[in-house]
Amino acid sequence: LRSIAMAMHPRAALGKSLGDPISSVPPTRDTNSGKNIPSNLYSLVHDLIDVEKRDTALLELSKKREDFPDLAPILWNSFGTIAALLQEIVSIYPLLSPPRLTTELSNRCCNALALLQCVASHPEIRSAFLNAHIPLYLYPFLNTVCTYRQYEFLRLTSLGVIGALVKMDDSDVITFLLQTQIIPLCLRIMGNGSELSKTVATFIIQKILLDDQGLAYICHTFERFSTVSDVLRKMVLGLVEQPSLRLLKHICRCYLRLSENKHAREALQSCIPSQLRDNTFAEDLKDDSERLTRKWLQQLLRNIGDIPPENVNAQ
Repeated sequence: LRSIAMAMHPRAALGKSLGDPISSVPPTRDTNSGKNIPSNLYSLVHDLIDVEKRDTALLELSKKREDFPDLAPILWNSFGTIAALLQEIVSIYPLLSPPRLTTELSNRCCNALALLQCVASHPEIRSAFLNAHIPLYLYPFLNTVCTYRQYEFLRLTSLGVIGALVKMDDSDVITFLLQTQIIPLCLRIMGNGSELSKTVATFIIQKILLDDQGLAYICHTFERFSTVSDVLRKMVLGLVEQPSLRLLKHICRCYLRLSENKHAREALQSCIPSQLRDNTFAEDLKDDSERLTRKWLQQLLRNIGDIPPENVNAQ
């Protein structure tokens, strides 16, 4: 934690020094939205380094994070703030196994994770966020298998941080993630998580696949490809019993991207689930709002040779 704090920019965003009264910090103009940033926002950020006030500050800041575009740089550049958020995360580790996490502690940690998601989403901070290896602090939460609600909240909020990173379509993010265990962690959640967690985890795999180096990595060996393909196949089978158009959309996009790799395309011809070939989901996808998913599915079937090129538009 000390190294994280030292790696941050030395300028505190709370005034000339931490000794200055927070109340003396005037409202700051947000050049992006034209709004004034109230001084109490700085006060709440400062409260994060006070253990006695941290819980309230976490709750209030997590509620307001969407309202202030400059919250991310304020959090990142304030001395000790990121270290305080990581302290909240690390303090939960001993409660993961055996499972002893309370709902209250889970909510508090999720508020800290929500602030990290805010930081991860900021384009000017993303590189420093990755260089500090902060996503790795979230992996113990993704690795949990406990089905209690409080653990599911931790997994889902942690996935949200990773999802915010991959959403930016930044190759540096994919490079970083491919050096970690994010793919097997996401695949586990795709197989065993709640519908919402499965959806976010599948979205992360989709964004990794959409990057050229991500596709090359997954298709580099048959073992990697087959592991991903097998999880996707089981998810399709599960959708027959419990439909989810949102999840089906991401699954189809993953399959379509895999089909753009020559070796994966050849393998998909024999291992793609029949439910994607026999119109099992045709009724679910007939609405105009599902036009994109239909297009992806048709293109997938065209790529693997199930639909002749001249008949794609007729489907």
